[in-house]
Amino acid sequence: MGLKRVAAAELLHRLGEFDAVIDARSESEHAEDQLPGAVNWPVLNDAERALIGTEYVQVSAFDARKRGAALTSLNIARHVQEHVMPLARGWRPLVYCWRGGQRSGALSLVLSEIGFAVTVVDGGYRAFRQAVMAELELLPARLQFQVLAGRTGSAKSRLLQALAAEGAQVLDLEGLARHRGSVLGLVPGERQPSQKAFETALWQALTAQDPSRPVFAEGESRTIGRLRVPEALLLRLRAAPVHQVQMPLPARVDFLMQDYAHFVHDGEAFCERLQALRELRGAETVERWQAQARRGDFATPVRELLEQHYDPVYTKSMRKHFAGFDSADLVELPDAAPATLAAAARALVAGTTAAQPGA
Repeated sequence: MGLKRVAAAELLHRLGEFDAVIDARSESEHAEDQLPGAVNWPVLNDAERALIGTEYVQVSAFDARKRGAALTSLNIARHVQEHVMPLARGWRPLVYCWRGGQRSGALSLVLSEIGFAVTVVDGGYRAFRQAVMAELELLPARLQFQVLAGRTGSAKSRLLQALAAEGAQVLDLEGLARHRGSVLGLVPGERQPSQKAFETALWQALTAQDPSRPVFAEGESRTIGRLRVPEALLLRLRAAPVHQVQMPLPARVDFLMQDYAHFVHDGEAFCERLQALRELRGAETVERWQAQARRGDFATPVRELLEQHYDPVYTKSMRKHFAGFDSADLVELPDAAPATLAAAARALVAGTTAAQPGA
């Protein structure tokens, strides 16, 4: 059936043409980031690559290549036996490795000799990564962003979900980053993706948006947890129209107590996160908050965190970076009840300038 090569820039628009995307790299390379939908068929796993590298340095390049050939042959045979045997002749895989060289070349050669129409990514993952980064420079300028701004606990992420439920286009940066953007923001039981995986997911999300319709997003800082928002997107968001979400302080405290309920069940985790604020808020204040939490009083430190830390920092940052913040349309939410958020979302979708729940 033959063997073809495809340039990474062209591939970005053709991924849906293939029956499978096969990553021939090791398991750790695959875990860091991969082409969308890729499955991992390592031609050499991590341990084998380390073994060959050691032999290359300590023995000889020739002996290392012999060992590499033997291990590669065994691994490809296993992949054929485990994955390929049930497949029909019309199966069309896309294969890649780090640079589109030996690992993808060896696997794709065997598959093409069997009779499959195989395509190899020219330049491998490295070229794909370069193409994604180039797209991330261009895509934000094509989209019409609408920014939701609001103090911590204003349920902006929940409002984004309500907007999506109403059929609006949404870019959920915190969802992609698996982090809620604050000291307490790491999602329980989850690790943030790598920077590369975050950018690949972001490219997918931006590519899926219709440029003729608005895209709602939160006003974010440069970093979400340990991940960086690409500069072109950041600048585009900061120049976009702003909708300022407002919610009374008691309602914000109630919402955060629900949204961060895992800390109520694990007070020591809450106290550990507060340690990061010792330098900014002072050891005495942080220790008082920790003591209150250990007594089961989470509402007091949460309220004081909002009043003394998050609110002043957020307001200063938004006024500095978002030109339309002070003149923004108001989205006034009395609470974070689902019906309240749904009504606000409908008003925003309808293009009203002040979204009143129940309107």
